[in-house]
Amino acid sequence: MATNFLNMRKSSSSGALNAMEGDGFEYSLGPPESGFSLFLAERTKKVHFIRHAEGYHNVATKETGSNDCLLREGKPATAHPLYDSRLTAKGIAQSDALKTYLSTRPSGSRSFTAFDLVVVSPLTRTCETALHVFGEPRRPGSPAFLDTVDAPENSREFAMGMKIAPPRFLVREECRERWGHYVCDGRRSITEIAKEFPNFDFSEIVHDEDVFYSDERETDEHCCERAVKFLQWLNSRPEKCIAVVTHSSFLRHLFGQFGESLHNDDMNDLQRLAGNCELRSIVLCSHGNKDGKNIDPLMPKSTAPSTVRMKTIIGKDGSGLTEDLQAGEEGGGPLNFLSC
Repeated sequence: MATNFLNMRKSSSSGALNAMEGDGFEYSLGPPESGFSLFLAERTKKVHFIRHAEGYHNVATKETGSNDCLLREGKPATAHPLYDSRLTAKGIAQSDALKTYLSTRPSGSRSFTAFDLVVVSPLTRTCETALHVFGEPRRPGSPAFLDTVDAPENSREFAMGMKIAPPRFLVREECRERWGHYVCDGRRSITEIAKEFPNFDFSEIVHDEDVFYSDERETDEHCCERAVKFLQWLNSRPEKCIAVVTHSSFLRHLFGQFGESLHNDDMNDLQRLAGNCELRSIVLCSHGNKDGKNIDPLMPKSTAPSTVRMKTIIGKDGSGLTEDLQAGEEGGGPLNFLSC
């Protein structure tokens, strides 16, 4: 059964669900009976979504069988040991395994997968995952020809002495985890994070402190909206091969809005919960009606101070497992790589 968070209406012309009601951005084009959709190549780009590797919050919820260990319980969220949780040793090993896989995964004319850009959620576990998977990024502002490294070891390009430019790492709030309520989904200040990841490009982050985290969980509707806006932003980028290091609940809210016209197996592969350090590759196809549209930066709905720093506010009772933590349990198995 497909996930449909927003009960979106169907198009009268094709019967496909609209990603955003009334905007004409549909899941499929062309006659449904053909089984195909045609897109101009210039309107497509490959996007490789990667869920972060195993974090200490995933281990804690699996061991306790509950999300209660992620509640701040009247104390400042920043004082909790799982606030903006880091990767475990197993998570680092998962990242190294994905790096090895990408170094032997043919792409285009190369024997390895090369990326033009890596987009990263600002949470610590995604920054750590990106660094272990892709290595040190190209310095912000440095042209590709002045910042090169060896091709992956054991590749034919390495044997030829080929140098390649590492991708830029661009940090965006839009692809962060569904925020609020659980301490693992808050982030440290950019001032602090940037010191740990000095070559990451934080220039498009608007707020130093985490103005989005609060005791209230972000609604499904809002998370779905920012997920589609993130696609619009990706579509506006000039790069053609992009990696996005993000989170399982964000991916669930993104992919759950697409796939109704796919074969059931493909739809299930697209919409299922992502495991830790899972790679899920898609081709993003623009229908053209959103091209050139201005995309405003992500801003909080209220100017009220974040409750992360307010000791007097008591968090709500957290019942049931979140998507991120459910997937954390199943993410303990083997890596699952899906190629496009």
